[in-house]
Amino acid sequence: FAGDWQKKFGITYNDVEWALTHERLTQESFDKYRAEGGFVIAHAIPETAVRVAVSSPITMVGSDGRIRDGAGHPRTSGTFCRVLGHFSRDLGLLTLNQAIEKMTLKTAKRFERRCPSFKRKGRVQVGCDADLTIFDPKTVLDRATFDKPAETSVGVQFVIVNGTVAVSQGKIVEGARAGKGVRAAVV
Repeated sequence: FAGDWQKKFGITYNDVEWALTHERLTQESFDKYRAEGGFVIAHAIPETAVRVAVSSPITMVGSDGRIRDGAGHPRTSGTFCRVLGHFSRDLGLLTLNQAIEKMTLKTAKRFERRCPSFKRKGRVQVGCDADLTIFDPKTVLDRATFDKPAETSVGVQFVIVNGTVAVSQGKIVEGARAGKGVRAAVV
């Protein structure tokens, strides 16, 4: 939000939402919250642009969202199930295999150039990390909303991270901490 951000992004204060209250901002409230510091959600990408991006053969699927104190963007917890359920199954913008590849192998191949650990990601084969998600393609769907950004998705039965079950029969396994950060060498 530096410089002429409204012109740069094609949005106004009213397109910016204060995440804690869902209040659409004015110049006055923007200035107040900016001085205070906190989380905003910019409503800057039209659905038509999202559909083009999702269906493009050169894109990958990921999220930079985060939730803090119960506030955040619904794509933080719902990105992958939204692509699988809404964009792939319901709208038919890409096949299930294309969606899975964008979330796994395509992403791993992109990052492995910088971080060799990604050569063990995105693949189901001997010697790779055992990271698997087992879901029902007929029911998988995000349920997160701007009011409830941490709402869990449906249709995901199991998530296995590095060989450890993190979600079992659709429920988060308390205390499962099998994931490890993957870092590139600092150069």
